[in-house]
Amino acid sequence: MPPPAPLWTRTSKWRERIAVGDEVEIRESTSVVQRPKWHRAVVLAVGFEGEVPREIEGGAPLEVYDDGGGEGKTGRKRPLLLMGRTRQVLVEVPQEMHNIPTSPLRHKTNAGGVPIPQPPFRRWVNLYSEEISRIETHKTYKKGAGWSGGGGSASSPATLRYTMESKREPVEIMKPFNGIHGGGFVRESLRGIPAARGTVGLHNLGNSCYMNSILQCINQIKPITGYFLEGDYQKELNKANPLGSGGRVATAYGSFLNDIWGGEYSVVAPRILKQTVSMFAQQFNNNYQHDSQEFCQYLMDGLHEDLNRVREKPYVEAVEAFGMEDGKAAVESWRKHLLRHDSIFVDYTQGMHRSHLTCPACGKESIKFDVYSSISLPIVPAKEGSSSVPLKACLDQFAVGEQLDEHNAWYCPSCKRHVCALKHIQLWNTPDVIVLHMKRFTFEKCPDEDGKIIRRKIEETVDFPIDRLDLSPYVYGPKYEDAPPVYRLFGVSEHTGATANSGHYTATVRNSGDGNWYRYNDSHVGSSSGDAAVTGGAYLLFYQRIRGSLRWAGMERQMKDDEDGFKEVTGKKRRNRR
Repeated sequence: MPPPAPLWTRTSKWRERIAVGDEVEIRESTSVVQRPKWHRAVVLAVGFEGEVPREIEGGAPLEVYDDGGGEGKTGRKRPLLLMGRTRQVLVEVPQEMHNIPTSPLRHKTNAGGVPIPQPPFRRWVNLYSEEISRIETHKTYKKGAGWSGGGGSASSPATLRYTMESKREPVEIMKPFNGIHGGGFVRESLRGIPAARGTVGLHNLGNSCYMNSILQCINQIKPITGYFLEGDYQKELNKANPLGSGGRVATAYGSFLNDIWGGEYSVVAPRILKQTVSMFAQQFNNNYQHDSQEFCQYLMDGLHEDLNRVREKPYVEAVEAFGMEDGKAAVESWRKHLLRHDSIFVDYTQGMHRSHLTCPACGKESIKFDVYSSISLPIVPAKEGSSSVPLKACLDQFAVGEQLDEHNAWYCPSCKRHVCALKHIQLWNTPDVIVLHMKRFTFEKCPDEDGKIIRRKIEETVDFPIDRLDLSPYVYGPKYEDAPPVYRLFGVSEHTGATANSGHYTATVRNSGDGNWYRYNDSHVGSSSGDAAVTGGAYLLFYQRIRGSLRWAGMERQMKDDEDGFKEVTGKKRRNRR
């Protein structure tokens, strides 16, 4: 039997005739071997035979072999090249997915702050490797129509106009795939010029719209995003915190923000971030729909713990504030909070509220100051003849208080039993960034079946202010003239559907750079307005203080004013419990 024919014996000798400007197909540098993806590429330069193989940065490495070294010698790793052929070609891959930077990117911008488009990804490949093939070997390509299966040009997205509701303005939507979905690069990041810096679509990775909606909102928290983009977070990673992820979630989020703000992508696939979050929060390790408010809470808590400046957390007891002056109780409570929690998220997104419980039987009272990062507001029914509920009515109802039910009863130390106490919560202060959670999902007893509980969604439209929300009437603690509790809306996480774990999530967000509003429907990005978000689907409202800044929601100033505010506090050792 004759020996097997050499590789490519029966193929065209296109490799020997390759020239600058030729189009070829290049294997995706991060694809798995079993099922690689292929991209169109253009040859920019052709090397010479016998050259020393060039370093490959970011691409697939050359295969190597151990030459053995001969008797008494140590072997060396040498490139495994077919029949000694060492020619390499430099290719430009416009659609190459390369969105996992090893270090923070320094974004190039012009004098106006607009990002300068980065060139497509370029890399050297071995001409005689299996990393390169002739054009149209794996995908068909037609001039002006893009690749079959969803390729297309990401740098010049098509647009269309559509109207979400009869009362809303038409929205301009950019489509990255010429209307084709379901194949090609639909789940990978697409290189292209975004609508604005920091305004990039996010691919749906399988019912991940709840995550995309939240990422688009918190992405526009300017001081926190700047902290990540400048790489400052790397100095504060707390890899030893048992309540964190070893810094992995914060690192993945930092990489995600580099992609969003780098000016190189029109659509990003937040795959690495989702996988990393799912490793430490198993409830998200699936393709089910989830509550965007729950994901927001977990992500911000997880990032806080990964960046917690406290390396060793002492055991501290809660402050029972009854009988104490409110100011003293607030300072003492916050000081103990800082013994265990101190991060950029504490600086900008956490405040305190005053919780007052009263036993309906004996009148026993309990006053505590608790930390919050979001405020859950009840949605009151609209008045007869009105099509919406003013946000003020929801805030007023929140301030009135509620009577606890048997599911969250309070243990009265005087009565020695759990009671349905009267609970009254007042905002002591408000952070620079405040999240209002509209309680659209309630549990009710089914009237037809005894004892059966059903979850119902409240579809009432809450009319919330866009440019000025004054929370002064609801702040019980000190207020400061140079940084009043007056806020501007910058993001809305929206939901359509019957339950929080079904339906679809979108977002309407104000870009922190150009000040314009954009609507995000996964990978689709369109210009919009803040008023367009005022619908019955508005679920989470993100506000930022208009003027000034108060670290720790003003507690830093309050502690300085208190003579004991900054004295050292030591935590008690945890007592062994049997």
